Amino acid sequence: MCTNLNWRLLYIGVFCILFLGSCTHDPVITIAPLDVTLREKLESVSPTGSMEYYILPMSSNLSQIPQDPKNPLTPEKVELGKLLFFETGMAIEPKHPSGLGTFSCATCHTPEAGFRIGRIQGIADGAMGFGQNGDYRLMHNDYIVSELDVQGIRPLSVLNVSMVTNTMWAGPFGADGNNVGTEDKWVGDFAANFTGYKALEAQNIVGMKTHRLNITPEMAEAFGYTELFNKAFAEFPENERITRLTASLAISAYLRTLTTTQAPFQRWVRGFMDEMTPAQKRGAILFFDKANCARCHFEPNLGSNTFHALGVKDLFDCEGSVATGPQEARNKGRFLFTGNPNDQFRFRVPQLYNLKNAPVYFHGSSKTSIEEVIDYKCAAVSAWVRVIVSRTTILSLAQNWVANKRSDWFLSVDAGVTGDRCGFFLLI
Repeated sequence: MCTNLNWRLLYIGVFCILFLGSCTHDPVITIAPLDVTLREKLESVSPTGSMEYYILPMSSNLSQIPQDPKNPLTPEKVELGKLLFFETGMAIEPKHPSGLGTFSCATCHTPEAGFRIGRIQGIADGAMGFGQNGDYRLMHNDYIVSELDVQGIRPLSVLNVSMVTNTMWAGPFGADGNNVGTEDKWVGDFAANFTGYKALEAQNIVGMKTHRLNITPEMAEAFGYTELFNKAFAEFPENERITRLTASLAISAYLRTLTTTQAPFQRWVRGFMDEMTPAQKRGAILFFDKANCARCHFEPNLGSNTFHALGVKDLFDCEGSVATGPQEARNKGRFLFTGNPNDQFRFRVPQLYNLKNAPVYFHGSSKTSIEEVIDYKCAAVSAWVRVIVSRTTILSLAQNWVANKRSDWFLSVDAGVTGDRCGFFLLI
């Protein structure tokens, strides 16, 4: 209701300005036409025909957040999950004693980096140090490369992950969406799709073990978690309330509440038109119109559950990367899961919120600024010889844009979808 009221006031304001302006020969300078144009562009590309399609649910409005029926959101579960997400005490299965209690989920999904890694590559067990946002986390001397819990591909942000049907770059988790009919591929870790849990929950059930995290009733008691688990999972038998499974479900519940509702663009679509600058609005108009970004980034989180090949380089090409190389299976994108040759080098379209906080971009951390990303998109030339141009999805029409238009586009992506606060900070 507030959104509609604000927009009604906008149209009344535009009418009054145009009426008063018609009484003089001087031009009337107003920001309102930009708002009207942006709204029209959003409505033209929105699957529902309404710009309200892009409004993300508030972190505190649990009933409006997409969730797993087998893991319903409750305040108690979200509170517990938030604590466990940052809990280094769950790092009880390291390869060496020196790794005990030295990592958590937040090690590779750092809030200060937009819930991404703060460097080119995420290292959980087997690293030491951290820095301001994970930028100084380096390999521990006690470990050899083969013992590291290290990402061979850049971890995705967990912001707005409740909108994701099939998680990870290749989309292997989740029984619905793109994975309907792929049951023969649900082997190994992907057998979690048979549990009946949604993609996020299935991935985290596997991820807790993969990343050497666990919790026991004794540890929960020592750290003061017992009562929180009892409240969050009261429907579970008492002897099953404190397990790796319930810990993963609590973390998944917390992650679903990480919605970036304080970003300027989100404030704008709710009717607060002055939350975006004129340059950001012009950039947003380009984003949803001539730049054709919404061809791939068309869902409410400005990502999509589709897969595309962009021809960018892989992580092993970055200086300082470890335990990865040309034979890294995840470099082949969706093909890793489906085995379909047409899926080679196609990766899921990530959400775009809080990009300003990220130090690296693309699955291989191959770009270090949004300007570089936009330049690459505009050049429309594959950077990787094995990904032929005919199989890529790269923007090409913007090569001859004048500088100010590309600057507007950059400002819209860089700041327009980045707020001073995100769902995480709203919960504090």
